Amino acid sequence: MSAENTPESGDEVQRAAATEEPAVRDAVSAPDAEGRARRMTRRFPRMTRDTARPEGGGRAASGDAPAPARQWPILAVLGTVGLGLLLTALDVFRLGTILIGLALLGGAALRWARPDVGMLAVRSRFTDMITYGALGLAIVLLAMMAQPGPWLEIPFLDDTLHFTVRT
Repeated sequence: MSAENTPESGDEVQRAAATEEPAVRDAVSAPDAEGRARRMTRRFPRMTRDTARPEGGGRAASGDAPAPARQWPILAVLGTVGLGLLLTALDVFRLGTILIGLALLGGAALRWARPDVGMLAVRSRFTDMITYGALGLAIVLLAMMAQPGPWLEIPFLDDTLHFTVRT
């Protein structure tokens, strides 16, 4: 019997591997060459077969709940951002933009406090918290410093503006 006719020939093994789904136990386990889930390292395997779900990217509610209830963290953040955009459109600029920044800070707090936040999890927990927190803080500070009549004045920024833009 030749090697091409054996059941373990290359084409048949590839077809069998393509039809079987490897069982992955957690976010850092990856299938080995035989398709068994094995936790070895946090590094990505040399050949990826699928995209790993971000840490904490599981459902925020049970699978029995309807889809909007399972994704309540992102809906809360997006709803708050939508309300802030509506206030901004209705000419309440400062409060609207502060609300948008607070929504991002709330997203960072949710990402820190909740183990599963559904679609709010985009990257690793640390990266999401830093990104949401830094952007939220920057938006809140810029909204408080907006002209006319800023609620917050930072002297060194005023001096920098004086030497760069003002004449």
